[in-house]
Amino acid sequence: MEYESVIGLEIHAELATASKMFCGCKNNPDEQSPNTNVCPVCMGHPGTLPVANKEAIRKVLQVGMALGAELPDYSQFDRKNYFYPDLPKGYQISQYENPLVKNGKLILPSGKTIRITRVHIEEDTASNAHDTKGNTLVDFNRSGIPLMELVTEPDMRSAKEAREAAEELQLIFKYVGASRARMQMGEMRVEANVSIMLKGSKEFGTKVELKNINSFRSVERAVEYEIARQKELLESGQVVIQQTRGWDENKEETVLQRQKESAHDYRYFPEPDLPPLDTCEFKKEIESTIPELPAQKRDRFKKEYSLDAEAVEVFVRDEKMASFFENAASELSEWLSASGHKRGDAYKLVRNYMLTDLMRALDETKIVFDEMRADPENFAELITLLAEKKISSRGAKDLLSHMVERGGDPAELARDMDLFQTSDSGELESIVKKVIAENNSAVSEYKKGKQNALQFLVGQAMKASKGKGNPETIRELLQGELSK
Repeated sequence: MEYESVIGLEIHAELATASKMFCGCKNNPDEQSPNTNVCPVCMGHPGTLPVANKEAIRKVLQVGMALGAELPDYSQFDRKNYFYPDLPKGYQISQYENPLVKNGKLILPSGKTIRITRVHIEEDTASNAHDTKGNTLVDFNRSGIPLMELVTEPDMRSAKEAREAAEELQLIFKYVGASRARMQMGEMRVEANVSIMLKGSKEFGTKVELKNINSFRSVERAVEYEIARQKELLESGQVVIQQTRGWDENKEETVLQRQKESAHDYRYFPEPDLPPLDTCEFKKEIESTIPELPAQKRDRFKKEYSLDAEAVEVFVRDEKMASFFENAASELSEWLSASGHKRGDAYKLVRNYMLTDLMRALDETKIVFDEMRADPENFAELITLLAEKKISSRGAKDLLSHMVERGGDPAELARDMDLFQTSDSGELESIVKKVIAENNSAVSEYKKGKQNALQFLVGQAMKASKGKGNPETIRELLQGELSK
């Protein structure tokens, strides 16, 4: 029987605020000393009262606006009741019936639209650690950190789409400044609701929730595994039971954690210590703060710079590299206007040298992108030397390594390193004659009509000139000599 998978996501992201959600303790995910950023409020001491973090509310509304969602004028906090060692109050302040954001949409790079059900705000729990003696230790540094939860509709039909949606949401969180969303630091966690149904059916199967997945690779693999597990159950005459499962990275399988609770198990009720939220003033304030979003940037880079999809995706995902590229492209503007070179060709050169030779130079020198000495202005000048064929591609690589480590003006460096190519036919003519005399086989093949032989002879002449000969001049001289 043919089955169709149905997938929805729940994504938690810690908000990038200076303080926690309901107290003044520092929000520092990088803190290494346990129970350092704590106070009676975030440790759940009796008699303490919460005060909502305005900046955290703003950031959730920014995400909602970026997703084209409804931002209701009225919102409220609720208590979500359950007991767990990392929940000091015995309840979590969250939102249920009246979230900050409703009914948005996420458009994937592939073009598919994923509906966003809601985005709400809550406080994070403390974190547990287990020692070798079987004891559970609790660190309250994370307790009370503002946490955004985004819930999608079950619109994804493959593990690949689920991964793509999670990656795109991470980009949006970063672009609007809501969260750093570093999955390796636990600042973004993905949960996937997975079910399967007979192909063409309108009735969804029983869903299983996959909890706290901490990498995009694991999102895709966990969903793939769970789809296969459910198919195997149904095909063997068994049933899928609603439950919560975790992803075991070592065994590469999902494992049972507990039977899934329903909303009534949490006994939600309005939080009595916090007043309802009137979001009107927030919405007016943040309308002008939404930056260019990933989808808009993709579209602009394709149209403005004629870049291929692979390069566009690199620049959309890395803000610093995108800024470097755009600044280098801007530096080329005056030269392009004066030289008559095609913009698309020049931008392609910038793209190629950034994504290949520059990355190679950084790797060889063990220097990270942020700390290299090459700047966009000098990089653009390097591209003009290449485009004007004043230096060879080999010379450009040598220059780039020097610029990454020590900086410097490319033209001056090329002069000092004797990298400028020559087009002096008199100087190159003797090299060309020597190459012809020493490569009878290639000359014979060329005269039989094999054009690859000519390229070989050009390469030999370039080698003989130590990379300083202009390849076009060499080609013309070779063709002239070989036609005699």
